[in-house]
Amino acid sequence: MTCKDCGKTIGPQQYKASKDSLGITLCERHSKLIKRVILDNSTPLEAIHLFYALKEAGVHPMLEWWDGKKSVDIAISRVKLNIEIDKDYNMITHEQAINDLEDAMHSFKNGFTTVRIPHLAIKYYLDETVENILGIISGLKANIKAI
Repeated sequence: MTCKDCGKTIGPQQYKASKDSLGITLCERHSKLIKRVILDNSTPLEAIHLFYALKEAGVHPMLEWWDGKKSVDIAISRVKLNIEIDKDYNMITHEQAINDLEDAMHSFKNGFTTVRIPHLAIKYYLDETVENILGIISGLKANIKAI
């Protein structure tokens, strides 16, 4: 059993503690760091799962990246992609909808594309979600080269 972040071998107690609290195999140091990120930013667990799945797929994501206006759940700076995880997408109000649109406009003006992903897509379809994000990254890379 190894830490998904640093590759350090971890014991059965740390494995169980990490899996029970975060759903991911992390050493004690990285478990503490991720728990601090969650507490400081109200980061959804699905964002943590997606972050590590993208790392495993060879992407270099950044967790809770500051875009100049707010913290973004996951950013992939090489292709200027921001990923937001919608926790309450079924409870959206018209005010939240316009705020989301303004946030997307702010990101787009700075050259970033923002994708909003429902947490349930990550919870139940993590592999498919990663494949789709890899497709988005591929498309953004092609457009960057075309300019």
